[in-house]
Amino acid sequence: ELGRTDYVGAFVVTAGEGVAKYAKHFEDQQDDYRAILVKALGDRIAEAMAEMLHLKIRRIWGYEGTHKNLDIAAILGEKYRGIRPAPGYPACPDHTEKSKIWQLLDADKAAGVSLTESFAMMPASSVSGFYFAHPESQYFRIGKIHRDQLEDYARRKGMSIPDAERWLGPNLA
Repeated sequence: ELGRTDYVGAFVVTAGEGVAKYAKHFEDQQDDYRAILVKALGDRIAEAMAEMLHLKIRRIWGYEGTHKNLDIAAILGEKYRGIRPAPGYPACPDHTEKSKIWQLLDADKAAGVSLTESFAMMPASSVSGFYFAHPESQYFRIGKIHRDQLEDYARRKGMSIPDAERWLGPNLA
């Protein structure tokens, strides 16, 4: 025990099923432009909800301190403590990590968001990930994964080598 307190969390947010239904309305009218705009807006709403939840979590955790009154530019510039990496992105390329979030949060029931067998989120305008509160947390991109690392990762995940290769394909050396 070092007398330190740190936090980690997980989240799933969605703009809801209405986004796809509204986009389909425009697709049925052959108005692809408006359909694309609706989907893009739904994605931005989900991202904004994840950012708003992150702000609330930082306040609950007591980490806002002198950053309590950040303006929008500072928030968008991530001038606060903590990060929110998401499975499938450079710092966490394995989409299968979403299953842990779904188990932890019971996301199907709690948020109405399900995962396909390829770990896509449904409804599509949804965002999931982790919250890390440590002040030195920062985004990063993992390098290329070599065979020994792949084998070790697969073993620790209880996953076959071919499955690990499938999920980590773009990151393999």
